[in-house]
Amino acid sequence: MDAARRWVFPILRLVLVAVVAVALCKLAFFPDHPAEADLAVPTGEVTAPTVVVAKGSIANDVVVDATVSADPAVPVKATAAGTVDEVFVAEGAAVAAGDVVYDVKVEIERDPADSVDAEGKPLPVRYRYVDVTAPIGGTVSSLGVIEGQTVSIGEATAQVAPPTYSVSGTLAPEQRYRLVSAPTEAQVAITAGPAPFTCSGLRIQNPLQGAGGQGGGSDPSGGSAGGLGATGGGSGGSSTTTVTCPIPDGVTVFPGLTATMTLSGGKADGVLIVPTTAVQGAAQSGTVWVVAPDGTQEERPIGLGLTDGSQVEVTGGLDEGETILQFAPGAAAVVDEGMGGCVSLPSGGSVCGMTP
Repeated sequence: MDAARRWVFPILRLVLVAVVAVALCKLAFFPDHPAEADLAVPTGEVTAPTVVVAKGSIANDVVVDATVSADPAVPVKATAAGTVDEVFVAEGAAVAAGDVVYDVKVEIERDPADSVDAEGKPLPVRYRYVDVTAPIGGTVSSLGVIEGQTVSIGEATAQVAPPTYSVSGTLAPEQRYRLVSAPTEAQVAITAGPAPFTCSGLRIQNPLQGAGGQGGGSDPSGGSAGGLGATGGGSGGSSTTTVTCPIPDGVTVFPGLTATMTLSGGKADGVLIVPTTAVQGAAQSGTVWVVAPDGTQEERPIGLGLTDGSQVEVTGGLDEGETILQFAPGAAAVVDEGMGGCVSLPSGGSVCGMTP
């Protein structure tokens, strides 16, 4: 045992230290590399993400930021040319549709032979009286006539403001594709107001070339809702499409309140849907890249239906179970806020911590 402790164990320790030293030198100065490997060429592979075409449900709801406003005043227009005989209401008075605001004294024209008596003396002038009435019920917000004033036919001489309100907002031009079948009602939620409610009589007003005015909107009678005597002008109309819906009776609102209007462009169940990122085109028709089982890719035209902004209905050109690229080549990058600001690249993968 003394010989083993004195000679054998020290020799074994020396041998182990030598083996470890040789191994470290080999790893540090003589690493193994395949003969064909080129360190300057990356060996990783990027695979484009794909999705499988499947059936699902889709609801095409367009949400519009809106504002509550009082309905525009309607002008009271003179219906005859003559002199104001008597004014029956005052500014600020409440009137009903058809109430007389003032009347106009109009001279009755007679044949010259009938304008003199038997002795050749001029006969007294005769007059008729024409009532000018309120076109709607409401409050006389302005009154621009006095007794004895001369008026002409069609002259806006007063304004009647209705006691009703509407909620309205603007649509981006591209959103019109989602509302080709125009809805007639909307779901309205007033900020810090009553519970959401449904308003009917929704109007989508497209800009008209040549339409315009000096600060006035349209009214049911076709007149301007601006000041007295406001006239339309301008060579071109606004490029903004507006959506307007009357506030139902019984709902308390105030001018200037903000709201959201949800317009339903349709709903479909059990239809083929794919991500919008997979499609080039957004309305009626588009193209996708179909991935075959052998990995080859084919560009294919498809028909498009409803969309909710992230998914779109496929009406033709694809079958359930087919595989397509999740990102159409050339499509814009999509920022996923749920991924902490990561950017999904059209070619596949994502990059985080940067702004596209």
